Amino acid sequence: MENIGEQVVCLIAYHLLFAMFVWSYWKTILTLPMNPSKEFHLSYAEKELLEREPRGEAHQEVLRRAAKDLPIYTRTMSGAIRYCDRCQLIKPDRCHHCSVCDKCILKMDHHCPWVNNCVGFSNYKFFLLFLAYSLLYCLFIAATDLQYFIKFWTNGLPDTQAKFHIMFLFFAAAMFSVSLSSLFGYHCWLVSKNKSTLEAFRSPVFRHGTDKNGFSLGFSKNMRQVFGDEKKYWLLPIFSSLGDGCSFPTCLVNQDPEQPSTPAGLNSSSKNSENHQFPAKPLRESQSHLLTDSQSWTEGSTSLGKGNAGMSNPALTMENET
Repeated sequence: MENIGEQVVCLIAYHLLFAMFVWSYWKTILTLPMNPSKEFHLSYAEKELLEREPRGEAHQEVLRRAAKDLPIYTRTMSGAIRYCDRCQLIKPDRCHHCSVCDKCILKMDHHCPWVNNCVGFSNYKFFLLFLAYSLLYCLFIAATDLQYFIKFWTNGLPDTQAKFHIMFLFFAAAMFSVSLSSLFGYHCWLVSKNKSTLEAFRSPVFRHGTDKNGFSLGFSKNMRQVFGDEKKYWLLPIFSSLGDGCSFPTCLVNQDPEQPSTPAGLNSSSKNSENHQFPAKPLRESQSHLLTDSQSWTEGSTSLGKGNAGMSNPALTMENET
């Protein structure tokens, strides 16, 4: 590269991508995962009741009373309230217990060994930007090294040890680009559907049954839930996700083509009475505005229970829910 202008442009682009890559990487590593707030922890009296009651309906009744005023809409596979014995709390929607961190993580996606941290509500945006900038960084290196890589095979380079460094650099950048592109593409799909990695393997369970797109509000609102309303912050590793991680709006009316017209476990009679009366409780103020643009909910239903989505850990992830 003999043109000085090209050299300057490449140097600026390289250091800009490198700086954003390092920034987002450290934000992903150093941002502590968020845990459920105190309102989801049981009181001392409630803990004593649970210890006295055997597992069964009496045990669930204690949990139902404790979760009466909590914004919980998901259940376990058996229809029970999602409760963590280790943390002794009622799990918020999309919250799971990580066996590596040994605590419940809000909107847990997975425990990532590459960043030695749990990826969840507090740092999921940083994780996505880390994947994006590392992919761009590797693609930039592969693209700028390509011409010298071609010269290596056509004997156009001086016969020194440096030419083997060029070959290694191109292969390393190209291989990382392929692996990162597949991982980044997968998480882009998850964001577009408003799913976590755990929810992609085991769909959340609501009162009417399993619904794999229960939290999807449409592409635009799904993106805003992760990146926020202000577009100027979208490409920066600055926290701008909507909500508090404990309460999430749901959409069980406008189903996308991937979702069956009748969710599993919902018969035709219950569909008409419940599908358009969800959620029964008001959402957090920080999340409810996502529903005001094009959707309205009937708040009159009082028969919906609180519950949890029971999740089993995918074999490809490092976390195990207890």
